[in-house]
Amino acid sequence: MSPDLWMLLAFAGLLIAGVPVAFSLGLSGAVGIVAGLSPSMLATLGTNTYNSVAKYPLIAIPLFILTGLIFERAGVAARLVRFAQALIGPRHGGLALVAVLVCMIMGGMSGSGPADAAAVAMVMLPSMTRAGYPRPFSATLIAASASTAILIPPSVALILYSIVVPGVDLRALFAAGLFPGMLAGAALLVPAWWLARRYRWEAPEDAERPPLGESFRQAIPALFAPVLILGGLRSGLFTPTEAAVVAVTYGVVVGLWLTRELGWRDLWELFGEAAVISGVVMLIIALAGIFAWAGTTLGTFRHLAEWVIGLSDNGTLLLVLIMLAVLVAGMLLDAISIYLILMPILIPVMQHFDWNPVWFGILLAMNIAIGQFTPPVAVNLMVTTEVARVRLEQTVGWAMVFVVAMASALALVAIFPGIALWLPEVLGYNV
Repeated sequence: MSPDLWMLLAFAGLLIAGVPVAFSLGLSGAVGIVAGLSPSMLATLGTNTYNSVAKYPLIAIPLFILTGLIFERAGVAARLVRFAQALIGPRHGGLALVAVLVCMIMGGMSGSGPADAAAVAMVMLPSMTRAGYPRPFSATLIAASASTAILIPPSVALILYSIVVPGVDLRALFAAGLFPGMLAGAALLVPAWWLARRYRWEAPEDAERPPLGESFRQAIPALFAPVLILGGLRSGLFTPTEAAVVAVTYGVVVGLWLTRELGWRDLWELFGEAAVISGVVMLIIALAGIFAWAGTTLGTFRHLAEWVIGLSDNGTLLLVLIMLAVLVAGMLLDAISIYLILMPILIPVMQHFDWNPVWFGILLAMNIAIGQFTPPVAVNLMVTTEVARVRLEQTVGWAMVFVVAMASALALVAIFPGIALWLPEVLGYNV
């Protein structure tokens, strides 16, 4: 049996056995090294793990994770909900529209789907339940809407993609994700509004509209956060990594002195929570370095890429097959793992068919976003069902509705690349 096969079988076997993804990647990489190279090459393990995380742009990941946690604790979500309710007003489906809009705005602060889902679910689920929405529907809608955080900048997944794929400008990726993220949110709004009208959820006469002026004033600090991050990037005032530092600082100022819902003791706890979450992410990235080095040295990724290219000469058909494969992967794995495992294989395929790397990265992100609320794993859905106190299997039917809706948005971006590429081109970024 070839070393390639030993490594891939070891990885699959470890995952099936329930070994965490990070250790599955590291151990299977070590198996490939022993099987195809020499046991003495195991001395490279330390160097490979260090080189994987010793990259300046990766500093942005723990900082944006911390930003999301700070804004969640600072009461930003509640203020955004009140402002969105004032804008939309009492109507059938009003709270469903509010949930989608607030998730999209929160995604522009945290860059993390699960953090976005947790913050919005805590605020929205009680109100939606009182208004007559079934809890499985509400949990699924919030989970699906929170998945847009992977597209709307700043996005932790897009930061990693810019590191894995050489020559891709992170600013271009951030700009390219904005309109597809908004399109995905709009695609979710349509079935949510239609279902609410059909089943007569949320009677308008029972709802109270918050005063627009006061709610807008309270929401200004939250609304200014995405403007600060994106405006600073566009003006060249700071790099994406420096933008993460600015976002954390701004979040602390908002929580301590503007909303005053964050204390110094809370801040210390959030530092610890962010360190734990970041540690998990960095451990995956570090141990994936062993897998990547072994796969590159053995030629495993080249062989797999050649096999994929050999499936069809039709680039469109192959793109559809890749999207289906990524969707399945998104149902089982997190975005970080998917990028680290699949991109060494997909980069040669992307180059062979001359696909734009920025556009292709957005397609992957949209596909992974769908996986975040599609059972059986569905990380966002796990968060919202826990808050709603419903079983995951109760959400499957609703999830399929939103999968179709977001898949239609994905198809539009695939057919019309300008949806993703127009904004970075206008802003003068390298696409």
